[in-house]
Amino acid sequence: MLTVSTVNVNGLRAAAKKGFVEWLAATEADVVACQEARAEPDQLPAEVREPRGWHAVHAACSIKGRNGVSLYSRHEPESVRTGFGEPEFEDSGRYLELHLPGLVVASLYLPSGDVGTPRQEEKERFMAAFLPYLAELRAKSEASGREVLVMGDWNIAYAEIDLKNWRTNRKNSGFLPEERAWLGRVFDEVGYVDVQRRLSPEGPGPYTWWSYRGKAFDNDSGWRIDLICATPRLADACTSVRVERAASYDQRWSDHAPVTARFDHPAPAS
Repeated sequence: MLTVSTVNVNGLRAAAKKGFVEWLAATEADVVACQEARAEPDQLPAEVREPRGWHAVHAACSIKGRNGVSLYSRHEPESVRTGFGEPEFEDSGRYLELHLPGLVVASLYLPSGDVGTPRQEEKERFMAAFLPYLAELRAKSEASGREVLVMGDWNIAYAEIDLKNWRTNRKNSGFLPEERAWLGRVFDEVGYVDVQRRLSPEGPGPYTWWSYRGKAFDNDSGWRIDLICATPRLADACTSVRVERAASYDQRWSDHAPVTARFDHPAPAS
């Protein structure tokens, strides 16, 4: 069985002090994708930078203290790719890809955006450039006999069942009609499958991110924005997806929770 996890760590150095190291040591995942590391590799403690039993790859942002994505694999990758060919985002710490036997796994941190600001314009440029790359990745990978997993913080809630307060967020980044339409194209045109929704189509949730403000976590007033998206044949082999929500507010080591999926598909040999 292939098991994978994705989590926005909200600062890998801080998460390492709060419980991420223990979580990584206990996980059954074959591959773990992390987003928002916000650190250069040499700033990370050894147990996070190069944990025993893992092949770790980190892609930092050229702007210190921002973004950053990582991938941990129990199998040594055949090759690694940082970025997806768009010059503006090559060193932004938003996309990292590992090629494993029979499988391509990517860690994605899509920009969060903010309506009416340059951040939203950046998000729109990213989406415009990333969609054709997703199509190219699927076509090339399937031609070479590989399946694809694109995991990470997509920063878009696709449907009303994907966030608690959808009515009050219709004009906010993350739930804008044009963003949701773009994610629909990822699913309907390019053909990636949101494995959580394939298994649990009704909702609401399960949510993966809760603001630190107020009682969002205690009230389960969250967003489902951390997705595991797979090529169709691999998605058909998905047997379970779970959100590893902390038991209580004080046990959180990030404002996101890990999402873990299992597939009836051979895991790469260790």
